[in-house]
Amino acid sequence: MPREDLSGHPGPAVVPATVMLIRYAGLWVIGMHLIITEKHDAASKIAAILFKDRMPERINGVQAYRSKAADALVIGLAGHILELDFPEAYQKWSAFPPRELIRAQVLTYPSKKDLVGALATLATKAKRVTIATDYDREGEMIGAEAYYIIKKISSPTFDRVRYSSFTKEEITKAFASPTAVDFDLAAAGECRQEIDLVWGAALTRFVSIAGNKFGKDFLSVGRVQTPLLALIVDREKEIQAFASKPYWEIVATLLKEDRSFTASHKRGRFDKKEEAAAIHKKLGKTAVVKDVKADRKKEQPPIPFNTTEFVKAASALGFTAASAMQIAEALYINGWISYPRTDNTVYPDTLNLKDLLGMFKTSPDFAKSALELLVAPTLTPTRGKVETKDHPPIYPVACAMRKDLDDKQWKLYELVVRRYFATLAPACEWEVIKAEIDLSGEPFVANGKQLSVPGWRKHYPYGLQKDELLPALKAGDPLLVRRADLLEKKTEPPKRYGQGKLVQMMEDLGLGTKATRHEALAKLYSRGFIEGNPPQPTATGISLIDALKAYASAITSNAMTSKLERDMDSIAASQLKKAAVAKESREMLDKVFHQLEKNRMEIGRILRSGFAADSDIGPCPLCGSALVVRERKSDKNKFIACTGFPNCRNTYNIPPGSLKFDKVVCEKHRLHHIKVTPPSTKGPDGKAVRGKAYDFGCPACRKENPSVMPYISKPVNTTTGR
Repeated sequence: MPREDLSGHPGPAVVPATVMLIRYAGLWVIGMHLIITEKHDAASKIAAILFKDRMPERINGVQAYRSKAADALVIGLAGHILELDFPEAYQKWSAFPPRELIRAQVLTYPSKKDLVGALATLATKAKRVTIATDYDREGEMIGAEAYYIIKKISSPTFDRVRYSSFTKEEITKAFASPTAVDFDLAAAGECRQEIDLVWGAALTRFVSIAGNKFGKDFLSVGRVQTPLLALIVDREKEIQAFASKPYWEIVATLLKEDRSFTASHKRGRFDKKEEAAAIHKKLGKTAVVKDVKADRKKEQPPIPFNTTEFVKAASALGFTAASAMQIAEALYINGWISYPRTDNTVYPDTLNLKDLLGMFKTSPDFAKSALELLVAPTLTPTRGKVETKDHPPIYPVACAMRKDLDDKQWKLYELVVRRYFATLAPACEWEVIKAEIDLSGEPFVANGKQLSVPGWRKHYPYGLQKDELLPALKAGDPLLVRRADLLEKKTEPPKRYGQGKLVQMMEDLGLGTKATRHEALAKLYSRGFIEGNPPQPTATGISLIDALKAYASAITSNAMTSKLERDMDSIAASQLKKAAVAKESREMLDKVFHQLEKNRMEIGRILRSGFAADSDIGPCPLCGSALVVRERKSDKNKFIACTGFPNCRNTYNIPPGSLKFDKVVCEKHRLHHIKVTPPSTKGPDGKAVRGKAYDFGCPACRKENPSVMPYISKPVNTTTGR
């Protein structure tokens, strides 16, 4: 059955009254106050804060919370309740060339019919509607979706509340001074959604068709994710192209009385072994201190957490960007920290810094730090360069106990608490010592450092370097040389970017937003373009960037994407119209397709070479060409085929299911063994049952001796695990 289009308008999504086909039999008094939040958990939290008599109630199957005393009802959405898509005719890839999507009409459909139906039912009962979704571009857009659904059906009064935490004080204050829905901010979100749909769908279809990748194996290309992948691929190529060079260092282990320490030749690196060896050979058994310089250096405390700084710090603790944001969202919803999607690095003047510290005075984990900071006559927090008025930096809003959170949540909650403490603490000081030493006429240097004034480091131990202590030294002190080593080393290639670094680079380059950068990274993982942590591109990911850089470099560059990001900011600031920006983006994409279509065959060739490398099956035993996994058009079953087709028609049948290529290689055919996980089936109880992975072995051996069947273990129920 075709979906009902809910758009057909020049501006934001407007839902016609036909959406009211879903009815609810409940009865209310006219004049109800309807409060709409972004998620169910938020609805539960707000209802508990505002209404003592809140009672759960189901509206069209959707959980809500009702207050009879206040004649109010709080309902949570599940994110977006409307979605953009192309008309049904465009859903079939073979119906239109990918470039046709650039000019295709974009329609609005209900993505969550139960919630749309619930809002339509409530629209006839509500006298006042308060939008209480998250205060950001995405949240404003979700709130606007609810607004248009209700507005098409009835005419209640609308207002908007904005908050940054689920504390009683902030929620009460927000509802006491509501404002208006920001339709320009919502339009910026709608524009992003439309641009991402058109760019993503058109480019994804083009490269997937060019590379002969269909079904679940399609190639995903996106306006933000592809320039991000290019950053990762470029770094990998720097690493691969790096030519390591040898160098030599001379390090002496010295004794002052009974304490040993090390000193290095002042030259540092020697590029010629002969020169270093000649100096090393002349070194004797005694040395003398020529000079000692001591200095004190201050290390300023860190700035408050915005989203990027938080993700970087969480990444250093081993969290992926996506998992860090997922946990931060849970901490926010449950009332432990403030809103985690923010660019702000300056605490607002209205934030009571001492009261926040006071929450931790009796905490077994944080009392010591809190009490020490509270005795300061004044609290002067650090300030970053970015100050916004929507949300404050990320800070703790309630004192949690370890028993309140799981291990991962506690780890990140503690990070937020200690970062807050650090931003209120004084600078720390390091005592730095540099000793100049003469060893057989050669200059050596010993460096020492010690944290002399802990300052903020006492409260925030993350990334703290160890002290490097030297014995008490003064000019003229004699030293014994325990040993002198000539060390051969090699220059090392640059390191792969960690996820925190990538999020920072995306911010610097204008790629994505604080709310979407971690999602772009997650999508690259899910589509098989990157793997590992720190991310490493797969051969498929490298071939995609190679093909696009060669024939449509604008897609892999941040320039076009960052311009569109700036334009969407201008929509939010009422400086540009959504229609103009969307039109310009289509024109940009049309120019890109002019290059793509001219070079389709070569793009496909580059992509297929990447697939072959990632398949890692091995060379065809008949002709030596690479073997790859293909999919039959007739029944969608996979098989292994030679890339030498049509000259070589060698193929191997493989069982249905997902495949993994083992490191074990067949000695006879030089092909990697295959592990197969059978597809899920329905068990007697109707629940999904999947077969356990088994070794299929070498596909060529199986073809030669098909009677040898692999061992297949008992299927596993995916629900019970038995």
